[in-house]
Amino acid sequence: MEAEQTAVLVGAGQLTQRDKEPKQAMSPPELMAEAARRAALDAGAGPALLEKVDYLGVVGTLGWRASNPARLVAEAVAAAPTQEVVSTVGGDTPQAFVNYIAREIEEDRVRLALLTGCNAMYTAQRASEQGLPLDWPVGGEGMPVFFGDSRPGSNDYENRHGLMLPSTIYPLFENAFRAHRGWDLETHRRKLGELFSDFSSVAARNEYSWFPVARTPEEIYTPSPDNRMVAFPYTKYMNAVMNVDQSAAIVMTSAATARRLEIPQDRWVYLLGTGGAYEDPWWMSERPSFTRCPALRDAGEQALSGAGVRIEEIDYIDLYSCFPSAVEMACEMLDIPSDGSRPLTVTGGLPFFGGPGNNYSMHAIASMMELLRARPGAKGLVTANGWYLSKHATGVYSTQPPDPGPRAKVVRPTQPSAGSVPLALEAEGPAAIETYTVVFGRDGGPSRGIVVGRLEDGRRFLANTPEAPAVAEALAATEAIGLEGVVSHSGGINIFDPS
Repeated sequence: MEAEQTAVLVGAGQLTQRDKEPKQAMSPPELMAEAARRAALDAGAGPALLEKVDYLGVVGTLGWRASNPARLVAEAVAAAPTQEVVSTVGGDTPQAFVNYIAREIEEDRVRLALLTGCNAMYTAQRASEQGLPLDWPVGGEGMPVFFGDSRPGSNDYENRHGLMLPSTIYPLFENAFRAHRGWDLETHRRKLGELFSDFSSVAARNEYSWFPVARTPEEIYTPSPDNRMVAFPYTKYMNAVMNVDQSAAIVMTSAATARRLEIPQDRWVYLLGTGGAYEDPWWMSERPSFTRCPALRDAGEQALSGAGVRIEEIDYIDLYSCFPSAVEMACEMLDIPSDGSRPLTVTGGLPFFGGPGNNYSMHAIASMMELLRARPGAKGLVTANGWYLSKHATGVYSTQPPDPGPRAKVVRPTQPSAGSVPLALEAEGPAAIETYTVVFGRDGGPSRGIVVGRLEDGRRFLANTPEAPAVAEALAATEAIGLEGVVSHSGGINIFDPS
């Protein structure tokens, strides 16, 4: 028997908006309100449940700004929460929100919480292409409380060298992984295709997927007009898809309140264990290794330990999957097989299900709840990742209540520093490539290489390759890790010339 203040997730709602002209499409607060109503219905209590919400948390929405999004959602669902909260940027936020609210409920500071988020970038982009202004609300009275770490994901040194987007940063981890595992380029391409082909197969069975299409490994790793190269070694089908209209919501409360509200117990899902950690050093360019992520490992181990289970006892897994390297890193850090022997997603993943801004993992949690309810006693693991493997949140779920007695409640400890790698901001002299990527244009041609390298004295530097397509093309055609050359500094950036 669970304690009366044990936190439970009692409702989940999802929504994918398709084929709507921009003027007829739901706005972000409307998307979130509809997902919230679906979550209330899923709890078996109906929309009136939302009127009792005392905590309303909104995951920060990309492409839409409002002064108080939480108030706009509250008004749309007739709620009057005493706490209105909006998150900072980060894909870790939905799971971090759930972890935090579970503690607040168990310590009797929150009674009934609604967490929601969305992305409406598909509609926003189409409106922009058609020259249509959108009359989305941008107000909301009052000032919300902000949740999460507000640090940017990259610094000026990284930005100046083209490392400011996930699509150019995650390939650095990927190419380092390939060399670490001793794969040649062809073997690596095949393995990437096999990994994400499995994800696409799950997406094909998910009614909420943006791209419900099962793709073969060859389709995924072979460049084509519909699957252009983005940044070596990633094709478009290996990148999170951002231009979607999707929303999800979760309702949480205590066991005692759930009984009082007459929410059927077969709707309850427990959070058995939680974990959270920041990577330290925070900046990608200063981390000692591109093949290890101690914070991800620690966040996972915290959640598993809190739940009292081993990874082998987890029945369902959803690993944050913005790019293959995020999945591979999670497998490496948590000792999860990545050979296709077990599914690694319950949604289909960000490139196929959809990458709705910061809110993807809200969908993963909602999907996990559905699976666990259908198989009472099973256990599920959700990992969530913000920025560039920078911040992590993890949860273990089950319809079976946690063991009685005190449980570890770890929420975002900062990791002990592993020590920053010394950087050469203005690098000069003989050098070698530590990891790299090649950025491709929309025409499918390579435009420039981005290099993370080491000088002879061991200092690390960031650099671009010379503005010669042949140099970038050569980097994408052969194993370049360990390749020697000369780096120089000019015009505020470093230039690595392997010739």
